[in-house]
Amino acid sequence: MGQNIDKHKLANGMVLLGERMEAVESVAFGFMLPAGAALMPEGCCGAANVISDWIFRGAGDRDNRQLGDALDGLGLQRSGGSDTAHISIGAALESSNLAKAIDLFGDIILRPKLQDEQFTPARQLVIDGIKGLGDDPRQKVMLKLRELFYPPPLGRSTVGEIDQLEKLTPGNTREIVADNFNISEAIFSVAGKYDFDAVKKQLEKLFGSVKKRASKTLTIGTSGGKYKHIPNEGAQVHIGLMTPSVLMGDKDYYNARLAVGVLSGGMSARLFTEVREKRGLCYAVGAQYHALKEAAGIACYAGTSPEKAQQTYDVITGEFNRLAEGITKEEMQRAQTGLKSALIMQSESSSSRAGSIAGDYYMLGKVRLLDEIKSAIDKTTVDSVLSFLRKHPFKDFTVVTIGPKEIKTG
Repeated sequence: MGQNIDKHKLANGMVLLGERMEAVESVAFGFMLPAGAALMPEGCCGAANVISDWIFRGAGDRDNRQLGDALDGLGLQRSGGSDTAHISIGAALESSNLAKAIDLFGDIILRPKLQDEQFTPARQLVIDGIKGLGDDPRQKVMLKLRELFYPPPLGRSTVGEIDQLEKLTPGNTREIVADNFNISEAIFSVAGKYDFDAVKKQLEKLFGSVKKRASKTLTIGTSGGKYKHIPNEGAQVHIGLMTPSVLMGDKDYYNARLAVGVLSGGMSARLFTEVREKRGLCYAVGAQYHALKEAAGIACYAGTSPEKAQQTYDVITGEFNRLAEGITKEEMQRAQTGLKSALIMQSESSSSRAGSIAGDYYMLGKVRLLDEIKSAIDKTTVDSVLSFLRKHPFKDFTVVTIGPKEIKTG
């Protein structure tokens, strides 16, 4: 594909990354700031989400309305949010407005107003989002599953906890911003149509004078338990289960991804076929690889009726275990094609590529080229996946259920 990754590091440690996409007239960029859920102080679960909204409510010389008008005037499509490790903010826009957009985001990161009167509405939006999870038990069960599966603070909710959010104040949240917006660990990425020399000079001017700071060290605890049931009088039981897997940088990473593809790569994959089509046990079932920098797992969701919940769980875990007994060449080919197709579609979006190159650098310390990824997928074989499964069997499950009925997991 003739890819080339642009890279530059400021003296204070901030990393700049870019990938040109010759066929587009647009550009997308993003900043990853080391202020995710795991880095929030104890008792402040959800503060990262409040901050990711609050910083856009006025910055530099602009108040809330003026900043919103300036951003809208550039015709950009904003993106952002928080995850375990970062607050991510960015935008996609027509390439001629890139420099103006970066200037605005420089103010948002370095000079947010963080006014008291704008704090309460920012916090309330996050609280309302958590309350809305009552209408989306599928999302809730997977959030609770990650809380149980990953050791603290890695498993801390990326959405937040209402009781802790209600105790947040403008004062202590400002302190969190000052403590966590460490430019030395920030990653900037851009993809699409851009001039990297111009971008580099602009970011040097905006962020180069910020002093280098030491990085935080996380103290990682011990995972909670293996099963948690959340009573709910709804008509369904929502099942989330997760088993440990290898990290993104492991030599068996692509074997793990292809194993998941055989399990849950479409309507012909095993979970859909065995759990839904043959037995009619559930209305939805699927599995995916999920990774943090420090830990990873294969997560699976199923939604079913209380009467079928136990059998659904038993059949799903049976399929996870049975995978090591054999995989056909046809299953492998379908999984490889599905993974490469998803990769190609993502590569055609400047927003996806900007996010991918930043994520790669954070997780791996390097950016993977698309040809490199496709080659690694092609090199996987039935034998390599089965060898991986023998070394890393899908047997040790962490389980969360939401509904009127518990299941037996032992």
